[in-house]
Amino acid sequence: MPHFYDTCAGPIEGLYLPPLAWEVLRRENIGTVDQLRADADRLEQLDGIGSRMAHVIRQELARIVSPEERTSGGAQLDAWTA
Repeated sequence: MPHFYDTCAGPIEGLYLPPLAWEVLRRENIGTVDQLRADADRLEQLDGIGSRMAHVIRQELARIVSPEERTSGGAQLDAWTA
């Protein structure tokens, strides 16, 4: 999938997201990876986040998942299952 957004570091260490995504997360008081993961299934419901931006955010979350978190019941998960 082509990369449609310029990304940058933000307040959540290790994540590189488009500036618009950082602004929405700030407005929604989402400031940690755990908070973002907890809200990952409802990203499209946040004002300013469409389906494409939500996909970009979920891909970035999957990228930073630790190897221990990638295993689930012995099966290896990849970035597309996030």
